[in-house]
Amino acid sequence: MPKNSKVVKRELDDEVIESVKDLLSNEDSADDAFKKSELIVDVQEEKDTDVEERSEVEDERPAWNSKLQYILAQVGFSVGLGNVWRFPYLCQKNGGGAYLLPYLILLLVIGIPLFFLELSVGQRIRRGSIGVWNYISPKLGGIGFASCVVCFFVALYYNVIIGWSLFYFSQSFQQPLPWDQCPLVKNASHTFVEPECEKSSATTYYWYREALNISSSISESGGLNWKMTICLLAAWVMVCLAMIKGIQSSGKIMYFSSLFPYVVLICFLIRALLLNGSIDGIRHMFTPKLEIMLEPKVWREAATQVFFALGLGFGGVIAFSSYNKRDNNCHFDAVLVSFINFFTSVLATLVVFAVLGFKANVINEKCIAQNSEMIVKFVKMGNIGQDIIPHHVNFSVVTAEDYHLVYDIIQKVKEEEFPALHLSSCDIEDELNKAVQGTGLAFIAFTEAMTHFPASPFWSVMFFLMLVNLGLGSMFGTIEGIITPVVDTFKVRKEILTVICCLLAFCIGLIFVQRSGNYFVTMFDDYSATLPLIIVVILENIAVSFVYGIDKFVEDLKDMLGFAPNRYYYYMWKYLSPLMLLSLLIASIVNMGLSPPGYNAWIEDKASEEFLSYPTWGMVVCISLMVLAILPIPVVFIIRRFNLIDDSSGNLASVTYKRGRVLKEPVNLEGDDASLIHGKIPSEMSSPNFGKNIYRKQSGSPTLDTAPNGRYGIGYLMADMPDMPDMPDMPESDL
Repeated sequence: MPKNSKVVKRELDDEVIESVKDLLSNEDSADDAFKKSELIVDVQEEKDTDVEERSEVEDERPAWNSKLQYILAQVGFSVGLGNVWRFPYLCQKNGGGAYLLPYLILLLVIGIPLFFLELSVGQRIRRGSIGVWNYISPKLGGIGFASCVVCFFVALYYNVIIGWSLFYFSQSFQQPLPWDQCPLVKNASHTFVEPECEKSSATTYYWYREALNISSSISESGGLNWKMTICLLAAWVMVCLAMIKGIQSSGKIMYFSSLFPYVVLICFLIRALLLNGSIDGIRHMFTPKLEIMLEPKVWREAATQVFFALGLGFGGVIAFSSYNKRDNNCHFDAVLVSFINFFTSVLATLVVFAVLGFKANVINEKCIAQNSEMIVKFVKMGNIGQDIIPHHVNFSVVTAEDYHLVYDIIQKVKEEEFPALHLSSCDIEDELNKAVQGTGLAFIAFTEAMTHFPASPFWSVMFFLMLVNLGLGSMFGTIEGIITPVVDTFKVRKEILTVICCLLAFCIGLIFVQRSGNYFVTMFDDYSATLPLIIVVILENIAVSFVYGIDKFVEDLKDMLGFAPNRYYYYMWKYLSPLMLLSLLIASIVNMGLSPPGYNAWIEDKASEEFLSYPTWGMVVCISLMVLAILPIPVVFIIRRFNLIDDSSGNLASVTYKRGRVLKEPVNLEGDDASLIHGKIPSEMSSPNFGKNIYRKQSGSPTLDTAPNGRYGIGYLMADMPDMPDMPDMPESDL
């Protein structure tokens, strides 16, 4: 074609205008129209091409207002209820202070490398979990869908816990607290203490009967608990309003929801340290039991805690990092957030055991007083001789040391008759060894401890407001793990999707606010997330290290960060982390197989918990939860492997407009090993990027920009395209 032909140029102009008339009305107005469009080109690229080079007209992806807001969002997501009521329990159960060593080792081997990996792919590709794994390997695109399913399952029951916290928060504005004492029951003749409460305790009774009004088994629905239904609705309304504008609305809330728990924890720690017995609790907590540390179970539970503490596999980490600038130092973020999470767990453990130490001291004092009265009675009755009681002991104001001295003497002297006396040792260690976790810690043990605090309503309000904020921070990340990838992939309006998601979750969540709802929470917690998330993260590691290629990934990181990450991460991602994750998966499956599937039911007549096995339909639900969470992975693989659906992941259009008409040029990408752009589908493409210039500037038009996204960037002629085999040579006038 003659290079300086004005006639041909005018004809080409007419063709472009006609084919994309909704984008370009004429040459003079091309600027405004093109700024509203996105040109996406997928061709073979040079190895050193930066996938994330964006045009001025990037797809208007939201961004964090500041680095602090982003860090607080990641901290809020990773620091959740598990840090307060799971980590202290594991620490006590698995060797006290000695448990911190395996936890730290596994944090360095599994936690930080995989957290860094998720931050990196999210920031580089700037898409949610679905788009990210479609980019890296289309056949493993089901990883993103599986993450969304798991996030939805977790969100269903996690928000119920926020609802429980809201209920207790609303009941804390009264003196005395409603769970301070057992209720009295009146009948025609006399008044007596509620038998169920008398057999257990005031806080236990309030939790099971007043709050949950729990049924005796999972098969007994008992209808909706209207109080908890209202609280669940309030929780979902809060989440919906906070998330409706994405990070632009939830990001501002992070300043409060992420920082307030630290204020409360520090206040609790200071207050608890001023109470009797708090040091006993902390000493008990951090006394190392080195022999326990060598047990495989300790390492399995430490690995699981590291895994879930950082929110790996949920998609929330990827979603949050996708709103970052491309040159953000995500390695620093990974290390910072991981250690903030660890030190938060240690801080929470200090608070929990300082408070539980105070509670154990109060209970121990009551025990000593009651048993001292019994000893005085036995002395008066002649069952115990006065001569064996040391003269300095005064039972009206007996100390713990004096009581234990008398107890040991009686035990030696009345060796055969001692069991019949029913005296208790009143050892504070026995009380501290009663390990509690989860709802048992938050809604029973901790609430009981706070009833003994001066100004107990104030501390109760602070504690449950802290739980609400911890829960909301994690919920924001969980919901973002659903909303962001769906919006990126299917281009739906975020506001509408958020409302639909929250409304649907509330409706399904009604099963958790039945009288048997607590048992369903246990079921979902045990079976909906653990195994699926481990499988998801294993596949994430494999996709990056072996499918995409660890060497290319490290080069991409070097290009993005401006420096090469430490070689340590190379060996972790390629060798050690996959092996550790596979070991964790096998250990979790074995543990699940050895543990009988069931739940702890509250038996009203006995006023105690009893382990019950799931009925047949319950087992079906448990298995279905795991299968549904993992199912997208093989389904997407099979569909894309055998091309069961017309999917463009393997045959991409070379030119696609985000808005306006689509111009397709089939390009075979089989064997494409260029960079992260491999495997993109048009709806997921973040921005155009070119390995070579496919546009040719017209001679005699020096002012025209040859850059694909510059002024007049669509070009007048794609001159460097390879000859099409089936297209005969055309005269220039026919172009």
